[in-house]
This record gives sequence, structure tokens and C-alpha cells, in this order.
Amino acid sequence: MQKAVETEAETELIQRFLAGEREVFHDLIRPYERMYYRQAYSILRNQEDAEEAVQQAMIGIFTHLSQLTERDKFKQWGLRIVQNKAKMIWKRRRQNLYESIDEGSSDGSGEMTSYPKQYADWRELPSEAAEKREVREAVRMAIAELPEIYREVFMLRDVQQLNLAETIEVLGLNESVVKTRLHRARIMLRESLSPIFAKPERSVWERWKGMNPWFAARR
Repeated sequence: MQKAVETEAETELIQRFLAGEREVFHDLIRPYERMYYRQAYSILRNQEDAEEAVQQAMIGIFTHLSQLTERDKFKQWGLRIVQNKAKMIWKRRRQNLYESIDEGSSDGSGEMTSYPKQYADWRELPSEAAEKREVREAVRMAIAELPEIYREVFMLRDVQQLNLAETIEVLGLNESVVKTRLHRARIMLRESLSPIFAKPERSVWERWKGMNPWFAARR
């Protein structure tokens, strides 16, 4: 119900903007500013570059908002512009735009054909550890080290909290690819993070079962 109300209010702001009330643009963008920056930073991993990408995206959104035909998909549309601007900056400023994501692949698809070793679900970790600064940094670095095709899906789904349909809309991928890449991103993260977290005694383990360290780490 609340989401429907928010969507209606957002649609009204878009209509007012297109009718000439340019001053409402900031009200339209404000709920997504932090989201846009985090997504740009996850691609560029540089504060100045991320800020530039978001600034360029804002100009693009401001200039081309009239081209948005599905007004209820403004968030996804804006994120897609941010993604594109960030990738353009990455390509322009660095020769090594894409990480080698198909190393060891036998089918030439660009997707990994082998899985890292299985560990206990990385989301099932004690919150006491997740609050520590070194753990926050470890999580941040583990995410940054993900190959781009997995990092972008993970950021949208598990960090930005977009639902499956919104993620598909932003990335232009089909449902199967999004689910597969998210699953592989989680596997790679828990392989990377597993040495940091020792499995606690069963009673504590059960107590914190289902805890996602990324969200605890953000607090």
C-alpha cells in the first residue's frame, strides 16, 4: 500500500517536472541520491569518479526524463543511466575496463563454469563480529573484488535491495541470468569471507541464523 502511494507521489512529481516545474527535480531525485552514488562507486571504486558519474547521470535524467514512458519505473531507469555513465567513465579513464571473468571457463560464455568451495552460508554470521571495523572493511573489499558482472547484480539485489523485477529492468538481463549471477556472487563472497569468521558454537549459530553481515556492517 505504502509503495503504491510513493509511486503515485513520484509520478506526480514527474508530471509536474515535465509541465515546467523544474524546481521539483531535487525532490524527485532525493530518495535515490545515496543509492546512485553507491552503485557508481561499486563500479568505479573511486570517490571522485563516482561523484562525476552521478553528476553526469543527473544531467542525463534531467535532460531526457520526457523519454521515460513507464513512469512507475523511474528508479530502475535512473539506475540504468548511472550504470552506463559509470561504465563510460571506467572505459575512458582505464584501459583495463573489464576484469578477466572468463578465466577457466570452458564454454566461452563468460560465466564461471566451476564453483568455489562451499562454506556455511555467509549470511549466517554473528552480529558481534559484523559490527567490528575490520569486518566492515573485509566485506567492502570482498565486494569490490567480485568480477563486475557478479558485483553489479549483488549490489542491486543485496545492497540496494532492489527486487528481482527491478534488477532485471536495470541490467537488461533475463531472470535466469540474474539469479545465477547473484548465487555465484554470494558463493564467491562467502569463500572470501569465511576465513575471517569462525563458526560459533551451535547455540550462538542458531541464535544468529539468517543474519546478513552486510546490513549489520552498514550500521
